[in-house]
Amino acid sequence: MARKGAGPRPRRVPQRICVACRRTAGKRELIRLVRTPEGVKVDPTGKAAPGRGAYLHPDRRCWAQALERNMLARALRTQIGPENLAELQAYAASLPEEPLPAEDELQDQVSSG
Repeated sequence: MARKGAGPRPRRVPQRICVACRRTAGKRELIRLVRTPEGVKVDPTGKAAPGRGAYLHPDRRCWAQALERNMLARALRTQIGPENLAELQAYAASLPEEPLPAEDELQDQVSSG
């Protein structure tokens, strides 16, 4: 039986939850971290590295919260060593201070302005 809609179906965007702030966002909007035998690594592609993964927003506040409160280690079910922690903190320092506006915040700005 044919669908009643005229156009193609909208593509579903995979949703993930940030480990730190617990907000849902599109998979491509978040940074994936992966537990490997060598420690926790940032997966630049967001999909290629095998292993247990966790997601964080690309802003310093989420990263600081996840690292300070041990949220990342808990989500990945592993211990983060001092060298690995230093690498992750250095990566977090390269991220923007302010978070990117969420889609709902952008909609609010468009509708009010």
